[in-house]
Amino acid sequence: MKAKQLLVAAAIAASLPVMAQSTLTVVNFGGANGAAQKKAYFEPFEKTGAGKVVAVEYNGEQAKIKAMVEAKKVTWDVVEVESPDINRGCDEGLFEKLDWSKVGNKADFQKAAVHECGVGTFVWSTVMAYNADKIKNAPTSWADFWDTKKYAGKRGMRKGARYNLEFALMADGVAPADVYKVLATKAGADRAFAKMTALKPNIQWWEAGAQPPQFLVAGDVAMTTAYNGRIDAAQREGKNLQISWTGGIYDLDYWVMPKGTPNKDLAHKFIAMASSPAAQAEYAKNISYGPTNNKALALLDAKVLNLLPTSAANSKNALQFNIGFWSDQGEALEKRFSAWAAQ
Repeated sequence: MKAKQLLVAAAIAASLPVMAQSTLTVVNFGGANGAAQKKAYFEPFEKTGAGKVVAVEYNGEQAKIKAMVEAKKVTWDVVEVESPDINRGCDEGLFEKLDWSKVGNKADFQKAAVHECGVGTFVWSTVMAYNADKIKNAPTSWADFWDTKKYAGKRGMRKGARYNLEFALMADGVAPADVYKVLATKAGADRAFAKMTALKPNIQWWEAGAQPPQFLVAGDVAMTTAYNGRIDAAQREGKNLQISWTGGIYDLDYWVMPKGTPNKDLAHKFIAMASSPAAQAEYAKNISYGPTNNKALALLDAKVLNLLPTSAANSKNALQFNIGFWSDQGEALEKRFSAWAAQ
């Protein structure tokens, strides 16, 4: 009996390191995006036998990653981060350098997706959305968004300077290609805030991505800024919400590995699989966020392509979020916005 117990104990002990190595903790923003990742990335990865994925949801708190890295107690292996955070985290040494030879050919990816500390995993856009059951004459510009006589009702906007100042300038007649050049000047920033002030009595602020579609369905707002994937999710639930893509601001989210992850090799395998054309095409079928691996586009039909921020029609008059600009001037503009919003 004792010998049998020893054998069982030995078997368990022998299995423990294997279990630790074969479990990968992947962190994302949850919601419709998390559900799409589960179907396109997590489940197929587990089926390969490479390892089990433990999904964790967060709200982009870079401080959590920093605390883990500094304490040398890293329990997250792969984390989805927004574009300002990959630059800041890379500069601060919070992320492992990505071995691109294990991930794919850089030439296959959108230029903005290639980073020394990670890889862009999808393209998303902040756009204008409206309820087509309530608005029959579709708005086509940010000038329409600001026109409360032509389109009566409240306007939903994310509470913050980012995106709103760009939209304000476009509503005031600035071409998308010139927005950051204008906003970088004192006169341009003043112009953007003046335009925001004109709309202020009609603004209903939102802070969570789930709120804009809820506002539209409830009739709380006539139009709102929104993440295109959230509108896509509402459409899949049968809601008649629509997007006006003109002047949308697109950006990328990235996969990174926190510095000191004990599962670096497995993390590279996961990132490589999630960056493959087939996996990214499957992801795009489940949520309308654009692939960063350009080869994935050939695997998608016209119906799916037409809903992506990266389609030719939808990106024609779009603006790429300028990380450098917001890194340089973001803090000052956000402080000014907070003071303005409180008035």
